[in-house]
Amino acid sequence: MRPLPPNDDLLKVARGVIWFEPPEQALANTFHFLTYLMTYGTKGEVNVVMRYLTLDDFREGLENAYPGIFDEDSWIYWNTLTGRLPVPPMPVRIIPD
Repeated sequence: MRPLPPNDDLLKVARGVIWFEPPEQALANTFHFLTYLMTYGTKGEVNVVMRYLTLDDFREGLENAYPGIFDEDSWIYWNTLTGRLPVPPMPVRIIPD
């Protein structure tokens, strides 16, 4: 997946959806950023990011989603929107013994 440019629009979105780390760091890992955006982002924030990424990019983000972040409703919504049907199981954390 292509990296997101750290411009003013995307940095503002990053501050909103990944509030616990610097926005430049949040944008540096697109899969991590998209997982949070698809779970916590507002419609306006998603629209900003959609100027830089396609639905195929969002689909790839789902395929590489970080476990433990998505809620069930967001997972179903985004998988349905991007055509990943039937909706696959949510990503799960694997904790070694």
